Amino acid sequence: MKKFLASALMAGVAMTGFAGLAEAEDNPWMVRARVIGVMPDESGKLSVGNTNLQGGVDISDQYVPELDITYFFTRNIAAELILGVTPHDVRATRVTVPGALTNANIDLGDVWLLPPTLTLQYHFHNDSRWTPYVGAGVNATFFFNEDAGPVADGIDYKSSFGPALQVGVDYDLDGVPGGWALNLDIKKVWISTDVTVDFTTALGAKVKADVDINPLIVGVGLGYKF
Repeated sequence: MKKFLASALMAGVAMTGFAGLAEAEDNPWMVRARVIGVMPDESGKLSVGNTNLQGGVDISDQYVPELDITYFFTRNIAAELILGVTPHDVRATRVTVPGALTNANIDLGDVWLLPPTLTLQYHFHNDSRWTPYVGAGVNATFFFNEDAGPVADGIDYKSSFGPALQVGVDYDLDGVPGGWALNLDIKKVWISTDVTVDFTTALGAKVKADVDINPLIVGVGLGYKF
């Protein structure tokens, strides 16, 4: 992962060398506001000490506003920073602990995710008002406002770093360079976190979980190219 992040950073630095190639009359900034649906493709492995437990994890879908800022190094090449926060309800599902639980669903409260994502994009310009693009980059996800729910004594989520892929399209509403555009954007983000759930009161133990969230993020919104 360190090598991946380092490579992505070096690529971003290298691309800044092309900034001077942008057309002089163009302002290189674009801002978009989207409504996004965050749909986790979650999976998890539970354990107590060295003993693996039966069970999984369920994380709710969420719909929230999102802001992103794009800088065009050239007419075709850009970098986009995606900003937003999402709250999610969390459950442990079908949990079996020998002598204590059998096929139980446990409410693990909720948690907020702050997942800033930076992608490097290529925009395919043509003779129409439609401008499709693809992107790839890195994501950092931070967890906060953790609520452990009614059963656990506490819960802790570790920060996550992983890759992100992106595809989208802008539709020019003005028919001239710059101005307003409709936007459709789809991202796949890989998020993995180590979770520790304190069940000392209920079970006399702490449960560890390796959780992959890996959401598909679909967004629709408006953009403005300055």
